Amino acid sequence: MSTTKLFEPFQLKSLNLKNRIVMAPMTRSFSPNGVPTDAVAAYYSKRAASDVGLILSEGTVIDRVSSSNDPNIPHFYGESALAGWQQVIKSVQAARGSMGPQIWHMGIMENHHSGWVPAAPFEGPSDLARPGFSNGRAMSEKDIEDTIRAFGSAAADAKRLGFDCVEIHGAHGYLIDQFFWEATNNRTDIYGGKTLSERSRFAIEVIKEVRKQVGEHFTIILRLSQWKGSDYSYKHAKTPAEMEAWLQPLADAGVDIFHCSQRRFWEAEFEESDLNFAGWAKKLTGKATITVGSVGLSGEFLAAFRGESSNPSSLDELIRRLDRGDFDLVAVGRALLADPLWVTKIRDNRSDELKGFTREALVELI
Repeated sequence: MSTTKLFEPFQLKSLNLKNRIVMAPMTRSFSPNGVPTDAVAAYYSKRAASDVGLILSEGTVIDRVSSSNDPNIPHFYGESALAGWQQVIKSVQAARGSMGPQIWHMGIMENHHSGWVPAAPFEGPSDLARPGFSNGRAMSEKDIEDTIRAFGSAAADAKRLGFDCVEIHGAHGYLIDQFFWEATNNRTDIYGGKTLSERSRFAIEVIKEVRKQVGEHFTIILRLSQWKGSDYSYKHAKTPAEMEAWLQPLADAGVDIFHCSQRRFWEAEFEESDLNFAGWAKKLTGKATITVGSVGLSGEFLAAFRGESSNPSSLDELIRRLDRGDFDLVAVGRALLADPLWVTKIRDNRSDELKGFTREALVELI
């Protein structure tokens, strides 16, 4: 199929993109003590120079002592870290790229394999990271209020530094998702509840605070997933009606684009249609969406951490869905991690030059 649609421009509020291809956020852990280095700036600017439409940074944590379980995950607060991010966005824009940071709080986590732990206990809606695993403490209402403000402050800094948008990480079993999930949110105050709508209050207040800090014309992206790292088959919304009841209040709070994480983009979300998660999110809310999940590769990303390699694969099904209007943007992860020239090769029909992905690509910044 023709890739023409992939290379059409996209504009929404502060975003003015040359094409529909997004670099997906991918944790790299190459920022000692939370400070992005020159190597991090070069890593992103290489992708910008190869015509990635929008770069979303690796997850970068907000100003809470226990927001991270890894000393080399970048911060998005503090003078040194923000100076590092200033160099990143300058390098990306010098290469004619667009970029937004993904702002993140991990919530209750397992301890890092190195033995490093933050200076305060991990925090979440409860002490649970998943059913049966406790490794932290439940947040007080003041903790929650301070965390909401920290998300807003990070977003304000993103705009001040010159980024083109901001993405809030609300997926994959991290803090915001822990509030969504009935297995980890057993609160009896205003941030808990028996229904997903009730448990969405924290996310809604985060989005509203971010919107307040960045204004109406700065693009806000929210990354969501149904699955968890501890339960790949889990679904917050088991029907389209449940999904609409979940997503519409988030849209009303200020989300411009839903980034809909799946392990495999081609899998249908519900039985009655072949629409994937991004397709349903767009249909139900009318908001723009990003699809993601094993784009351009034969295997899904979690297998990479078990040492499994992936080979380049056809984009025909992706293009069919994009041409149909199911989603607006396409996030590419491991293919871009392994090969900064991936977009150029796709655009120029050089598929014979595409690289596969191996676990070795995770151990250095290419």
